[in-house]
Amino acid sequence: MDECRTAMMNAVRIHEYGPPEALCFERVPRPAAGPGEVLIRVRAAGVNPGDWQMRSGWAAEKFGLSLTLPFTPGYDLAGVVEETGPGAERYLAGDRVFGMTATAGAYAEYAAVPESRLAPLPAALDYVHAAGVPMSAFTAWTAVHEQSILTPGQTALINGVSGGVGHYAVQFAKLEGARVIAVTSGRNRTFAQSLGADEVFDYTTDDWVELEGAADAVIDTVGGEWTDALVRSVRQGGTLVPVGWGQYSQALAETIGVRVQKLLMAPFEAARLEWIGELLSAGDLHVEIGAEMRLLEAVRAHALSESRRARGKIVLRTEA
Repeated sequence: MDECRTAMMNAVRIHEYGPPEALCFERVPRPAAGPGEVLIRVRAAGVNPGDWQMRSGWAAEKFGLSLTLPFTPGYDLAGVVEETGPGAERYLAGDRVFGMTATAGAYAEYAAVPESRLAPLPAALDYVHAAGVPMSAFTAWTAVHEQSILTPGQTALINGVSGGVGHYAVQFAKLEGARVIAVTSGRNRTFAQSLGADEVFDYTTDDWVELEGAADAVIDTVGGEWTDALVRSVRQGGTLVPVGWGQYSQALAETIGVRVQKLLMAPFEAARLEWIGELLSAGDLHVEIGAEMRLLEAVRAHALSESRRARGKIVLRTEA
C-alpha cells in the first residue's frame, strides 16, 4: 500500500557507465525536501560537460569521482518552489528560482536543493535561459576575475569562445575593460564578434605564430591539441588558466615566464548568482542557448555536448 501512495516523477538516470545511450528515461520516486532544502518543480535543466564525463566513467577514471548507481545527472536548474523542508525560510511555495543542486539530480521533474544554492529568478529571465547560467557562468567568472585577475586595458585570449564557459568568459572580460582575442572556427566569427570580441582568430586557417606573446592572460576552455601554442600566446609574467583538459609544457612555460594555473572553482554564492541574473536582466550579459530539448531527449543532448560542436548552452525542458 505504501508503494501505491509514493509520489512518482519522470527522471533520467544511469545504471552503469557508458555512452549516451546509457541514459534511461524512467519513472522514479519523487524526492522530499530535507532540512534546509526546498523541493523544486524543475522546468529546465542545464547540460554541462561534467554531466557526460561522469556518465561515461571518464571522471571516475581521471579523478576518482565514482558514482552511487543508479545516478541522476545534472546540476543546473530553474523552476518553481513546490514545498519547503524544516528550517528552510528563504523561499515560499510558488517562488521562481534558479541555481545548482548539491549532488546532481537536476535531470528530473523534481529536485531537492539546499536553499543556499538558489537565487530568485529575475522576471525578465525565462526558465530555459536561466538553466543555462549557473555552472558555466561561475566557471567563467572565476577564470576571469579570480585567476586571470584581468585589469582594464589588458588583453585576454579566450580559446573556445563559442562554448558554454567561453561565451561567458568573453563577456566578463569585456565588462572588466579588457581587450579580447577570441579563438574559434570561422563559422563562429560573427557570434564571437557579437559577444564583444575585439579580434577573432580562426584556428582552422590562421597561423598560431601570429598570437605569440599576444595576451596577458589565456583562458583555455578546450584543452587537447594546440596547448603549446597557447602557452606561447601568453606574455612574460602572464597567466594561462586551463578550463578544458589539456597537457601544457611546464618547461616551455618556465622558459617564457608564464604561470599555468589550474582552475579553482569558487564556492557557490547565491549573491553572486543573483548579481549575474541582474546582468542578464539588464542586457549586460547574454546566455546563448544553442539547443533546447525535452528531458526524454537527454541521449541526444549528451551526444551533442560530447561532440563539442554545440554553440553556447544545451538545456533540457521537463515539459513538452
